[in-house]
Amino acid sequence: MATYTIIGGDQKEYGPIPETQLRQWIADGRANAQSKVRVEGATEWKWLSDLPEFQDVLQSSVLPPISAAVPAAPPATSKKTSGLAVTSLVLGILGMFTCGLTALFGLILGIIAMVRVKNSGGKLSGNGLALAGIIVSAIFLFMIPIFAAMLLPALAAAKQKAQTINCVNNEKKLALAVRIYSGDNGNHFPPAATWCDAINSAVGSSKVFQCPAATSGARCDYAYNVKLDGLEESKVDPNTVMIFEADAGWNANGGSELMPGRARHSRTFVVAFADGSVRQLRENQLSTLRWDP
Repeated sequence: MATYTIIGGDQKEYGPIPETQLRQWIADGRANAQSKVRVEGATEWKWLSDLPEFQDVLQSSVLPPISAAVPAAPPATSKKTSGLAVTSLVLGILGMFTCGLTALFGLILGIIAMVRVKNSGGKLSGNGLALAGIIVSAIFLFMIPIFAAMLLPALAAAKQKAQTINCVNNEKKLALAVRIYSGDNGNHFPPAATWCDAINSAVGSSKVFQCPAATSGARCDYAYNVKLDGLEESKVDPNTVMIFEADAGWNANGGSELMPGRARHSRTFVVAFADGSVRQLRENQLSTLRWDP
């Protein structure tokens, strides 16, 4: 029995197959009169309609145009990537630069994105992106306490340094105001009992009398060396203590007994001297201070 090779609608060769198989293909619509066929042993291709042995089955079959010898797969539909999944991953990564603040939103959007992808019936993709966004966001959220633990000491140190600088500037202004008073009053230092009132107009602001690190809430956080009471400036040793930190309030005056028991500025005390200079001293240096003019 002769065998045949046929060219399908996909332009591929199928066979050799026996006559009975080819008849079945014609009946199934997988081949028609316009299909090219080559008989076993022949070299040329012919139209199936040119072979008389198949006329009966060709005439009795309603043949649609052949598309392919093998059923074509349905066209693939492209899935849309979830925008929430992408946003979740982006916000999670940005958590690196925002100390984890955007990571909170990244975590929430990642969970929402996973739910929507799951319920989309295959129309949405991006489950992996959403999962990555959740993981990255969770990592940076976990790191927020670590960032805080690292930043808080640095912020506290910066605040303390700023307060110390402010206190030094305050005492410089107070010492300058004392020297201005001296210049306006025959080169005599102000009376100890009313020194704040005496220099108030030269200070310019009531905040100068307040140390930013003090907690007493007093109107004045500094005291005046009582031994400078009304003395002539030229007769006072420049290294004599003039103004120092204290918690005794407005017009406070006295000596070392008024100094705070605990340093306000990282174990240092701020002291202004008769020549207008201001220094920061540690507790073990306080014993070297000169109180007598």
